[in-house]
Amino acid sequence: MSRLIPITFLLSGTFCAIAQDTNSSALPPFSMPATVQVRNVDIYSEGTRISGTVFSDQANAGKRLPTIVMAQGWGGTAVSLEREASAFAQAGYLVLTFDYRGWGKSDSRIILTSPREPSQKNNWRYTAEVRALREVVAPLDFVMDWQNAIDFVVGDPQCDPNRLGLWGTSLSGGLVVSAAERDPRVKAVHAQVPALEGRWVLATPKDRDETRTEATKRAEGQLGYPEPGTRAIGLLGAPVRAQFASWFPVEDIVRIPNVATQFVLAEKDTLVDNPTNGLRAYELAKGPKNLIVIPGINHFAIYQDPKARFQARDAAIAWFDKYVKGAGAQAKAAAASR
Repeated sequence: MSRLIPITFLLSGTFCAIAQDTNSSALPPFSMPATVQVRNVDIYSEGTRISGTVFSDQANAGKRLPTIVMAQGWGGTAVSLEREASAFAQAGYLVLTFDYRGWGKSDSRIILTSPREPSQKNNWRYTAEVRALREVVAPLDFVMDWQNAIDFVVGDPQCDPNRLGLWGTSLSGGLVVSAAERDPRVKAVHAQVPALEGRWVLATPKDRDETRTEATKRAEGQLGYPEPGTRAIGLLGAPVRAQFASWFPVEDIVRIPNVATQFVLAEKDTLVDNPTNGLRAYELAKGPKNLIVIPGINHFAIYQDPKARFQARDAAIAWFDKYVKGAGAQAKAAAASR
């Protein structure tokens, strides 16, 4: 039996966690700390505006700060990250959260509803009917949103581009590995209950046929994109299966030997197959790495159980303190030695 077969079902559950209320009633009520400054920003990803929020503590006004970029995974939006983002800001970081194109407060990618552009244009501008693409799950597109979010934040006056970390959870726990592979400025990654293997869409002959047929029909113009609100494998948002087939950061992690990677896993995770996701990525990682397995919890507890959620948050702060804050001193020492 193929090693990938069980992932078909396990990943479907994985992303379900992202679609849950990540501010569960089991958690204490959250209000933004009075010392944390919050500002909304517009980021442009491949020409489309995506919504971002920047967090910093008033005590660090005017200072260059180590920086953390955060985003959710399948079906999640940035508003659910405020609890962690404010804690990171109070720990001395500049923090950027963002929504992917077509999700949350971000604008949508658009496509023509007609088969081709009009022949008459005015300075390459024309009026046309278009369709907004919303709630589509496309990991390769999401990776570009991560890259553009990074490019944006390094331009912030308070960002120290030599001290940059990425935080991800579930699907975005794999996306941060993909983003780090593409950007040498990233010093450290924290990935909790991560999904790092997209080839569940090729797991069985039926899966392969569905993925390839969908890709061919879309390339021929016979198949468009699902309407917003569509649910696939029990989740809000429809996957672009061909993109998942080409996305497997569990193997790409070998390409970032200079990035410190931390994985926080749920011992009783029946939604992500730890051996083929987080444990495999930890095994293959070449640089500084750390593995934390929270005993006795399932995938959902990383969001819904206060003890587990705060343990993961504190582990992220400790990791970033060591490999993001510390990267500034390392950069200065390297410059002085030249």
